[in-house]
Amino acid sequence: MSKFTIYTVPHPVLKEIAKPVDRVDDTLRKQMDDMLETMYDAPGIGLAANQVGLLNRVLVMDLEWREEHDRKNPIFMANPEIIWESGETSCMEEGCLSIPEQFAEVIRPATVKVKYLDYHGKEAQLEAEGLLSHCVQHEIDHLNGLRFIDHLSSLKRNMMIRRVKKLTKGLEVL
Repeated sequence: MSKFTIYTVPHPVLKEIAKPVDRVDDTLRKQMDDMLETMYDAPGIGLAANQVGLLNRVLVMDLEWREEHDRKNPIFMANPEIIWESGETSCMEEGCLSIPEQFAEVIRPATVKVKYLDYHGKEAQLEAEGLLSHCVQHEIDHLNGLRFIDHLSSLKRNMMIRRVKKLTKGLEVL
């Protein structure tokens, strides 16, 4: 499988809004597979198409994968849309493959229901809470041109971007 390059802040593609896909076909499934492989190699638990320079509404997640166990339980979503969110909130520390080595607590709805097209193009729904809820909201944010740092104060956000610029200085993809 080919793997993608993960773009880091302040790359402009991370602020773009991804466009819906017409259908899930073999080409899109290959993109999903390659994104999943990229995510595992990073390693991470979620990856949105924007992060690899593609502007279609596709994300992959796997909260169960652990390299030492090689246990995988991937979730593939095309055109994910939050159709319900709880009034209760949850605060969790989040990080991001596009914002390496930076972490911050983010407040989000505690539970969400998401509708999407699965790997085979079938309509599906997922009710998520806990880490899964934070992860799916984080990845959908990416598809909407938002990063987790956009939920922070401008001071904290700018400080993290400066740190990432320093960390990635000299690398081809910023």
